[in-house]
Amino acid sequence: MHLINAQTLKSWLHDGAEIALFDVREHGQYGESHLFYGITLPYSRLELDVQRLAPRKQVRTVVYDDGQGVAQAAAQRLEDLGYSNVHVLDGGTAAWQAAGYTLYAGVNVPSKAFGELVEQIYETPHVTATELNAMLQAGEDVVVLDGRPYEEYRKMSIPTATSCPNGELAYRVRRIVPNDKTHIVINCAGRTRSIIGAQTLINLGLPNRVSALQSGTQGWMLDDLVLDHGASRRYGEPSDDLPAIRRSAQELAKRYEVPTVDAPTVRRWHEDAQRSLFLCDVRTPEEYAAGTLPGAVHTPGGQLIQATDQYIGVRRARLVLFDSDGVRAPVVASWLRQLGHEVYVLDGGLASGLALRESAPSEMPQFGQIDAATLAEQLRQPAAPVIIDVGSSMRFRQRHIPGSRWSIRPRLTADLQAIEAPIVLVADEPGVAACAAIELNRLDAPVSILAGGLQAWLDAGLPVQSSPQSPADSECIDYLFFVHDRHSGNKAAARQYLEWEINLISQLDELEKAEFRLPSLQADA
Repeated sequence: MHLINAQTLKSWLHDGAEIALFDVREHGQYGESHLFYGITLPYSRLELDVQRLAPRKQVRTVVYDDGQGVAQAAAQRLEDLGYSNVHVLDGGTAAWQAAGYTLYAGVNVPSKAFGELVEQIYETPHVTATELNAMLQAGEDVVVLDGRPYEEYRKMSIPTATSCPNGELAYRVRRIVPNDKTHIVINCAGRTRSIIGAQTLINLGLPNRVSALQSGTQGWMLDDLVLDHGASRRYGEPSDDLPAIRRSAQELAKRYEVPTVDAPTVRRWHEDAQRSLFLCDVRTPEEYAAGTLPGAVHTPGGQLIQATDQYIGVRRARLVLFDSDGVRAPVVASWLRQLGHEVYVLDGGLASGLALRESAPSEMPQFGQIDAATLAEQLRQPAAPVIIDVGSSMRFRQRHIPGSRWSIRPRLTADLQAIEAPIVLVADEPGVAACAAIELNRLDAPVSILAGGLQAWLDAGLPVQSSPQSPADSECIDYLFFVHDRHSGNKAAARQYLEWEINLISQLDELEKAEFRLPSLQADA
């Protein structure tokens, strides 16, 4: 690995070549303060997620932290996994800020800043919660479509709203709203997906009046209006007139200079050792589960726009999108192009015959396992093992094995260095426990993993306990409080979050802003 300074990293981020920039701190730390293009890759999950985010191991890779040494450990693990071009930002976030560069709070920052720019540049129409409520109460011809994934919609939604994630809007809107005179209002939890969903229908040339719900479900709550919980209204079949919708989608892609690419070309790209490639299936989870192209990853279209950094870990990689209808991929690609990505639509989509060689998952060391009944028996013995729960801090607060203690991979060695008794790791995912076990290889104490995690303990009917204040908030480095608390009726958190979204574009420097390809930005360049 090599140390680089902030000025070098800044130049690399804008030099036109591929780069994977990973923030290897835990999610809560990342969300409090990170680089604009930093991709969250928590050290606690590094081996589980890095190959999905950066499939080409020769890619120029930079990792950073807050100067506490996690980046060096992560860089070493990446090299152990075969990544051959790994660098560490010397001094981490503090050095970045000291060099005069901005740090950002929150998650999915590039996509959210982009959404704010979209509203500003396209002048996307909006209605307030109070205005929409008045329309609904008056029985006006208005339909509310929720642009989030169904699971989010189920948690809280606007009364009467139908779930139709943004990636499905173009494909299904005419089935849900057959009348050109109906006013369509798109909502999400906050702002971005409301704006992108509404502007998608406007860009497609839909004759209806289309608006974004200003501030989404949070705005509804802040106006003391009642949200639905557990609603199940959901989009149905695709729209009837697919040929016409397909033409509109293809014209949209052409307007934003999104090219198509054939299967033989994509196969050649896949073998190119100098470039990274992501083959993205933008259809629904159900469609993906029923069958996809070999080598493809599921990137539901709306979320790929909203949270690109959760799926794509390499800036300036080639993104190839496909669907089964010729509608969804072009529409999603039109936005990714404006976000600044090199994006293509696969000619023929699911029927193209494309098959890419699938990468083998990273090999993980094997550790001994112990079943729940055996562990329960051992805990009754004088020389009982020490149970370390490496699941999420919020789940630990809710329920954990009595007598267990919570820790997380970056802190494990320090937390356990004086322990000589056998250690049993408990997690919600087997891979997270295995990542933690790797960290404990240096200890003399024997380490094993509870097979099936805490769920196996629960399934065996064994007792659990809660600790609502433990670990303390300051220790919960995997949890970003202000992002999550806004959904639990916390009005101060909701206001803070909405203010954060709106203010993002004021934080962008000229280089960051120039990476977007929105029409007026390009005209100004």
